[in-house]
Order: sequence, then structure tokens, then C-alpha cells
Amino acid sequence: MQPAFYWNIVQQIGGRYFMVAGAAFFIAYILFRKQLTPSKIQLRYPLVKDYIREIGFSLLTIGIFACIPLLLIKNDSIRPYTRYYRDIGQYGRLYFGLAFLIMLFLHDTYFYWIHRLMHHPKLFTLFHLVHHRSTNPSPWAAYAFHPLEAILEGGIVALFLFTMPMHRYHLSFFFFFMIVYNVYGHLGWEIFPKGIQRHWLGKWINTGIHHNHHHQYFKGNYGLYFLFWDRWMGTLR
Repeated sequence: MQPAFYWNIVQQIGGRYFMVAGAAFFIAYILFRKQLTPSKIQLRYPLVKDYIREIGFSLLTIGIFACIPLLLIKNDSIRPYTRYYRDIGQYGRLYFGLAFLIMLFLHDTYFYWIHRLMHHPKLFTLFHLVHHRSTNPSPWAAYAFHPLEAILEGGIVALFLFTMPMHRYHLSFFFFFMIVYNVYGHLGWEIFPKGIQRHWLGKWINTGIHHNHHHQYFKGNYGLYFLFWDRWMGTLR
């Protein structure tokens, strides 16, 4: 039962990863490569060996992410201590909807601080260097983490499960939205309209250009979805 559950989770996470990253890669890097090249953030393209490295580490990350539901939800000795629930009516539909927004802000805060921590000179090589080998990232870099970083990245799910009521649809949405936004951040093109950073709302959104510059220069722009923490902490490039 446990191996079957684990491989089912691997297939779910891996299926979304290959669907989203694969579609983005095919459209931008193959189908419309010539037409889109002039508007690429970095005009050069990664090498084939870069794609292979990114996919390889992404597969490791998928395997690690799949361990989290296995350990925390499927494990009868741990699940009772989590706040995982199955009946939407238990906390009401209002909470069910609001929880998605809470998760985004909580994850953005979690990501900013562990990301900034991993850039500490004593931790960078051990945890984060693998991801930063993609100085000109492709969609396949979205999950290209060292296993130690993948464990830290996946820790947000444990934080969710132990601090706020979590339905399986919350987790399903979270993994899907996370891979979509990660792929966008590593796409190599900006899909938001020009001048979005001058809009009252747009100035708080972390764009593909922000994250691409982070990969280029290794400093600043530590946020994931938003720019709140980068602006408040003075780390916005």
C-alpha cells in the first residue's frame, strides 16, 4: 500500500512538472524559438547539458517532494498530530477558499527567508549551488534543486500541515500553482505586460525578470510570488 501511494504521488507531481515545464519549453524553446529570441531576457540559450542537468535534479526533487505526503499524511502515527482534514464542511467553505491566499503569503515568507539563508557563504555551496548553475535558466530549472535544498523547499508542506487546517485540495492546488509560477520564473521571457512594475499592484508582484536577474547576479530578489519582503528588507534589485 505504501509503495503504491508513494508512486501515485510521484506520478501526480511529476506529471504536472512535465506537463507545465514541457509545454513551456516546447512552445518557447522549440516551436516559436526564432520568433521569440529577440525578446528573450538573456539572448543566449542554455546548452543541452544544462537541460539534462536541470531535468536530472528535478526528478530527484519530485521523488523527495513525494515523500512528504507519505510521511505526514499516510503515516498513521504522525497524521493525527497534523491538521489534515477530509470534509470541506468541517471548517466551512469560507475558510476553504481563504486558505489558498494564506498559503501563498505564508509560502512566500518561508521561501524568502530560507532562500536568503541559503545564500549565506557557508551554506550556498552545500544547498543552493546546484540551482544556481543555471545562470540562464530554462523551464526545466524550476525544480532543479540539490536534495538538501529540495528538503528545505518541501518543508513548507510540513509547516502547512502542522499550523493550519489542510484539505487535500489545498495541497493539490499548492503543488500545481508552485510549479506553474516556478516555470514562469525560470522561463527566460517576461509574460507580464510592459510597465507592470509602475502599477500600484504590479510593484508587489515578483516577475520573471526579477528572478532571472537573481540567477544572473546571485544577489537580491529572494522572493517567490511577491516583492513584499524584498522591498521591506532592501534586497530588491
